[in-house]
Amino acid sequence: MDNVETGPRPLSGTQWTITGGDQQAVVVEVGGGLRAYRVGGVDYLDGYADDEVSPGSAGHVLAPWPNRIRDGRYSFGGRAYQLSLTEPDKHTAIHGLVNWLPWHLVEQAPDAITVACELPAQIGYPWPLRLSTRWSIGPDGLRAEHEVTNLGAQECPFGLSVHPYFRLPGVPVEEVRLRVPGRSRLLVDGRMLPIGAVKVTGSEYDFTEPQRIGEAVLDVTFGDIDQGPDGSSVTLAGPAGEPAVSIWADPAFGWWQVFTGDTLIGDRYRRSVAVEPMTCPPDAFRSGRDVIVLAPGATWRASWGIRPAAE
Repeated sequence: MDNVETGPRPLSGTQWTITGGDQQAVVVEVGGGLRAYRVGGVDYLDGYADDEVSPGSAGHVLAPWPNRIRDGRYSFGGRAYQLSLTEPDKHTAIHGLVNWLPWHLVEQAPDAITVACELPAQIGYPWPLRLSTRWSIGPDGLRAEHEVTNLGAQECPFGLSVHPYFRLPGVPVEEVRLRVPGRSRLLVDGRMLPIGAVKVTGSEYDFTEPQRIGEAVLDVTFGDIDQGPDGSSVTLAGPAGEPAVSIWADPAFGWWQVFTGDTLIGDRYRRSVAVEPMTCPPDAFRSGRDVIVLAPGATWRASWGIRPAAE
């Protein structure tokens, strides 16, 4: 009979630490996400302890869809599907299916690690997927490279996002200067589901040039992203001369979600800013907007990363 470990273990599972120069990151087994990222001993990620369940989806990989699906219902390929309602108060299915799955180690080096998981076919999403992420540290900061393969015999809908929260040392959310290269934002109903879109020009949501967040309450999806050849980036900065951090994403990520944590409870209330690169907007399985369709055996790849830098 195999020995089974029965002693206490971290609530987020196995912890893998990678380092490079003065940078350090911690990747976890539960959800395969990012629990910590620090540079020179300074935490830029508002993560969580290893004996804590990830709060507010901190650091999670969100797939096979980001954000919410209205009533958990959608159609694909002429068939209707019903997902479990994982956000009952809003009657939605939120943040996909892999954020609480165990991810296993594939390859590890001092400055890089690859973890993977297999999502089985299930009621509401009957397509098996293999997902992997390579997390690496280099001179430019932290990099995440995602691969997703359709293991089934039928094509399937897919989307991906990640959910890191960021803090600048000694800078409260109100004093953060935010830049988002989005020319429009989605309008939402009381369930945070999209009902339209408007341009941000001249409004309190115009962060195309760095603006102080101040008292703004943000849980906003930005679209019409100004993409360069390498994609786009969101920047958080303090007053002039204080550290800044840039979150970049390649062109596969055509949307950004920015959340100031106003619905979180306890000491996490409005303590940090979640910046989420997304391949598609909320409720995309219903609208069809920017949904990736993976053919049988096809593999999708995309990258994003974190770049601390003085402004």
